[in-house]
Amino acid sequence: MWFNNIYFINGTAYAGKSTMVKLLAGKYDGIVCEENYHDKLLPQLSKEEFPCLTYTRDLEDWHDFIRRTPAEYEAWVDGVAKECETLELRILEDLSTQEKLIFVDTNISVETLETITDHSHVLIMLADPQISVRRFFERPDREKQFLYQLIMEEPDPEYALNNFRQCLVRINSQERYDRFLHSGFHVIRRDEDRSIEQTLAIAEKAFGLEH
Repeated sequence: MWFNNIYFINGTAYAGKSTMVKLLAGKYDGIVCEENYHDKLLPQLSKEEFPCLTYTRDLEDWHDFIRRTPAEYEAWVDGVAKECETLELRILEDLSTQEKLIFVDTNISVETLETITDHSHVLIMLADPQISVRRFFERPDREKQFLYQLIMEEPDPEYALNNFRQCLVRINSQERYDRFLHSGFHVIRRDEDRSIEQTLAIAEKAFGLEH
């Protein structure tokens, strides 16, 4: 499969991927596939084929989620990414038949992206790996605040919080950052001094969409 009308943005958390796909889709009257757009398929997934994605769907006690070791958490995150890639490719194969441009905040790996689209259709957006660790609970997201509340309910909240932060450290490592950085695709690094409009212009140029 080869996608000619789809533009992919991958990278690290807090880099602005979700914002960028929405801005691009709005400007070019395109279709936006925001973060976790594959969730619409979650209810029908089988545990056997998608054990990582269905883990949270079928979880009975969410305290088990925050009690996992960093190694267990990292393995789960990597598993989720692989399963998400499978679902995304199914969804995008159907969407690509439309004439509109499609902008995707994607989980598809850089290795797979190499095989399904042109280099000019992929953008990597990066933020300092430590931002996700430091600011994870600062966002008002309902999911993040729910996890924080679970941690505070643990017998030893300080230990539970430190354990979960170590989980975040594992999945936001410098090694993961460097894999994106040296992927060969165009990269935009988060810059607090650069405006959204300026970042949008850089993304358009990377995608060859600038007027």
